[in-house]
Amino acid sequence: MLYQMTDASLMALVGLAGGVMLGLAARLGRFCTLGAIEDYLYQDSAVRLRMWGVAIGVAILGVYALAGAGAVVPGDTVYLAEAWSPVASVLGGLMFGYGMSIAGNCGFGALARSGGGDFRAFVIVLVMGISAYVVLSGPLAAPRVALVEATQLAGETRSIPALLGGGGGGVVAAGLALGLLMLVAALASKELLARPAAIAWGAVVGVAIVSGYWGTARVVETHFSALPVVSHTFSAPLGETLLYVMTSSGGGLSFGVGSVMGVLLGAFAGSLIKGHFRWEACEDPRELRRQILGAVLMGFGSVLALGCTIGQGLSAFSVLAFSAPVTFVAIFIGAAIGLRQLITGFSVTT
Repeated sequence: MLYQMTDASLMALVGLAGGVMLGLAARLGRFCTLGAIEDYLYQDSAVRLRMWGVAIGVAILGVYALAGAGAVVPGDTVYLAEAWSPVASVLGGLMFGYGMSIAGNCGFGALARSGGGDFRAFVIVLVMGISAYVVLSGPLAAPRVALVEATQLAGETRSIPALLGGGGGGVVAAGLALGLLMLVAALASKELLARPAAIAWGAVVGVAIVSGYWGTARVVETHFSALPVVSHTFSAPLGETLLYVMTSSGGGLSFGVGSVMGVLLGAFAGSLIKGHFRWEACEDPRELRRQILGAVLMGFGSVLALGCTIGQGLSAFSVLAFSAPVTFVAIFIGAAIGLRQLITGFSVTT
């Protein structure tokens, strides 16, 4: 039956499987970017932030193990195949992080909450998906392209292992060493080690990222497909899914569409398992206004930075692209500024 499916359908199926894992991790494992940052800054807890470290470490190890086996070529991914603009990464990351904090969710988190019956999060998903396409291929596409082209760095080296390992097997060895270092650093916490479920769910997220690259690479290799080798991100795929739902002729099935649907399905199942599914709506117009503004900023920022918290924070990090740590730090700073505004304000006391 799989051999009778189109390449796009197979890609969507790969995205669906990984998306389900991500949705379950969000609802059952409380895997959340904004929650991790807020816990770290205001709850004096780094458990969920270290879960990200576990996910990144597992993803790096998985991707470079596959690279060593010849199953995945990191250089074929969008994060390494295209020239990098540090300015776009920083500006996009700051916009995304600030938007995430005032909206109360990133794109992935909003999808997970939507799967649990939260209409407020569903509004964020819709607005972010439309906003992403405004910058990707709409009225703001030309200024975005001009900015990226004017600030991109020259040179073929776009990953940390390529810089450290030189080439060939040295790149794989450097990638595996960095992945192991990240995993060990994340696990170097008694607080996290006391919560094996958190470690397990972090690892599940890492496996989901690896499954995206492995599955799409298999489709490309076995079917001689021209489709790209990709993994999960939740910026442009939100818009792709809207197009597919409205008219499949305007935008067909893709890995991104499958990924979005998978997160919704996994989050729905997770919310039922936990008994947390309930319909929720926004009752405060001021809150709705803030969420819409945040969603617009996330849509703009994620496309500018070539990824969101999942796209850059995990998928790009798994291939150790230069853009990943820069964008992730920018997202963290943007989120910290937004949380400071919401929680304590900007007033200075003497």
